[in-house]
Amino acid sequence: MPHQPRKITRALLSVSDKTGLFPFAHALSQMGVELISTGGTAKALKDGGLPVRDVSDLTGMPEMMDGRVKTLHPKVHGGLLAMRDNADHRNAAAEHGILPIDLLAVSLYPFEETLAAGGDYDALIENIDIGGPAMIRAAAKNHDGVTVLVDPADYERVLSQLQESDGATTFTLRRALAAKAYARTAAYDAAISTWMATVTEEEAPTWRTFGGKLAQVTRYGENPHQKAAFYRDGSKREGVATAIQHQGKELSYNNLNDTDAAFELVAEFAPETSAAVAIIKHANPCGVATGASLKDAYLNALRCDSVSAFGGIIAVNREIDEEAAVEMTKIFTEVVIAPGATDAAKAVFAAKKNLRLLTTSGLPDPRTRGMSVRTLAGGLLVQDGDNAVIDDLDLKVVTKRAPTDAELADLRFAFRVAKHVKSNAIVYAKDGATVGVGAGQMSRVDSTRIAAWKSKDAAQAAGLSEPLAKGAVVASDAFFPFPDGLITAAEAGATALIQPGGSMRDEEVIAAADERDLAMVFTGTRHFRH
Repeated sequence: MPHQPRKITRALLSVSDKTGLFPFAHALSQMGVELISTGGTAKALKDGGLPVRDVSDLTGMPEMMDGRVKTLHPKVHGGLLAMRDNADHRNAAAEHGILPIDLLAVSLYPFEETLAAGGDYDALIENIDIGGPAMIRAAAKNHDGVTVLVDPADYERVLSQLQESDGATTFTLRRALAAKAYARTAAYDAAISTWMATVTEEEAPTWRTFGGKLAQVTRYGENPHQKAAFYRDGSKREGVATAIQHQGKELSYNNLNDTDAAFELVAEFAPETSAAVAIIKHANPCGVATGASLKDAYLNALRCDSVSAFGGIIAVNREIDEEAAVEMTKIFTEVVIAPGATDAAKAVFAAKKNLRLLTTSGLPDPRTRGMSVRTLAGGLLVQDGDNAVIDDLDLKVVTKRAPTDAELADLRFAFRVAKHVKSNAIVYAKDGATVGVGAGQMSRVDSTRIAAWKSKDAAQAAGLSEPLAKGAVVASDAFFPFPDGLITAAEAGATALIQPGGSMRDEEVIAAADERDLAMVFTGTRHFRH
């Protein structure tokens, strides 16, 4: 009768990850389960004093070709695939001496770990598991009769049921484990196929797969009625996926998204050059600044929009010291992420129980962002990350007046920030700090107006008589399609602009800049961010 509890009498264990292996195998052995194993797994169990049958004894064939061929045999796959309630299967098994295998535990060769560690081509090829996925898929297909495990975290779950059910597992558990097993082999193959597409420089493979391992089920998604979860893809890129959380409640879906945006932005600024701080709200920067110290950079970033900064995310490019931490805790902040924090800074943050402090071991490289994936109805949009960095661009002065050294430094700063602002993006900057940000508008001129308006609010909040935009420079993530955006910036007090160029009306825009004695630089590279 299908879908009934199945007693475990024989188990095949073949794991590269030996976490929890011995206690699990010992418990199975104590229940009278016959243990079959391979290579290093068998040795580990025998060294621990457990009775283990080598898979070569089961198959009558030795392991060969450096272990590449050991489980690819009818006596293994027949034992996994034979349907327990099918008389023909039972007769065939008896005729050929095939014993049923009731439980399979496999952890695959560490391909993902080898890739993340920078393994060379040959090392990666050797860490592509063949027999493991084949056995997992066979056992998962026949989950009506076989219990399959691909994660040491499930060992205790299975043992608990065996102890409660007289050595048997339920169909419900076996089906859940089979689903997990197929997801594991899919993620494994995704990692291999993605790597192979990279080394063959295939820009658009015919089939594209993505995989990840559950890191966290969030309370909800962007809104309370949406379910969500966070998955790690196995890469070692510094950020929220690799960070250590020192305090505070679990990060929400929006926290994770915004923290990633903040850290990727601040990574544009080399820590050996200057301290940098980015304050993010809803994935957009409400203030970014550089400075001689993190405290100075933070205060200048906060000045840009102190209202929006409340409840925001702070990212920094250096180890946080106590002085900076004291300033950061004067208003409510959701998350602070940094490549380190001093003990004194941690103590300051610890007094704010609702603040989450995350530290990493470094900054992500802005030139090596991974793929961007977005779902559409019935499909996926996939692209390379925006890895263009202004230091690598050939800047071209297109106006009669060239920018001063100070203006050029601010133009470079502003364009770095504009790369991380939702389009249409306009950034006003002065003295290494944003003084107005216009984001996500349907019209570029509206973004220009909003940024200028916010610079007036920031000046008023700081007790200044003139808008912060006066004497500032302006960065646009894409070209000005008409002169109106440039004129608006000039009316706000801007003295120089940086933009990609490439509009049909570039000459009109340049002429408008020359009429107002503005300096303008073209980058030749656009930074749309939708």
